[in-house]
Amino acid sequence: VQLQASGGGLVQAGDSLRLSCATSGRTFSSYSIGWFRQAPGKARRFVAAISARGLGTDYADSVKGRFTISRDNAKDTVFLQMNSLEVDDTAVYYCAAGSGGWSLTGYVHWGQGTQVTVSS
Repeated sequence: VQLQASGGGLVQAGDSLRLSCATSGRTFSSYSIGWFRQAPGKARRFVAAISARGLGTDYADSVKGRFTISRDNAKDTVFLQMNSLEVDDTAVYYCAAGSGGWSLTGYVHWGQGTQVTVSS
């Protein structure tokens, strides 16, 4: 499975962005998909995840209520809708495919990141 994240950009605090994670590979629908982010000088951290069939989602406390993860298995794409963005959301965002969970070790396929910058 190959993944490619897109949709990042420079926005102001309070704005919204929607990230997309496009995949290739016929086994996409068998994987949980997670979003992680890495701010400069910090470790990569869990943001959100969605189960293989999209029936289960999980969010980091810092984004709960503001971010929504969804997937369209017919289009092999996962989305991360980010509302009410805050300066602390500034990071490179990565999508990954695997068995799921909050840990990086639960994901075996990683895409390149997309930069999200939120200005005050």
